[in-house]
Amino acid sequence: MDVMEAIKTRRSIRRYKSTPVEDEKVVQCLDAARWAPSAMNSQPWEFIVVKDPDLRKRLAEIHRYGRHMAQSPVVVVVLAKPVSRYWHGDAAVATQNLMLAAHSLGLGTCWMGVIDTEFEEPIKKLLGVPGDLRVLCTVSLGYPDESPSRTRIPLEEKVHWEKYGSKKKLGL
Repeated sequence: MDVMEAIKTRRSIRRYKSTPVEDEKVVQCLDAARWAPSAMNSQPWEFIVVKDPDLRKRLAEIHRYGRHMAQSPVVVVVLAKPVSRYWHGDAAVATQNLMLAAHSLGLGTCWMGVIDTEFEEPIKKLLGVPGDLRVLCTVSLGYPDESPSRTRIPLEEKVHWEKYGSKKKLGL
């Protein structure tokens, strides 16, 4: 799968098969995340891989929008150290790399925001995350048991040329 196909066909998956995810595939996804660009090459991210069913269930109980974490065979918790003013973006880019790699390997993902929510402290406590790290998000990971589709707003409505409000018809 080429990168454009991966970008255009990846969808958020909230229903997973019970099939275990091979550790090799999890490592490939984490390695893709590690190769993300970051401000000043700070690489502020760390990851917790949660496969234990009881821990996944407790994560799902904490995060009201992430109930499907109890069903997904793997949850990746994305951590970041606030080492630069861009650490949020750095960790988000790493998360996108992880999700695109997963999709290219036939896996589904869904990210759930955690940073600055009421979920962050309980998740940190549950997983023993040190105080100097923040929990950016959680990502459910597994073999999809659904095929959702989504549309996108036309590019012409999102792109401005030279100045805001300057539009032109795109020949796409």
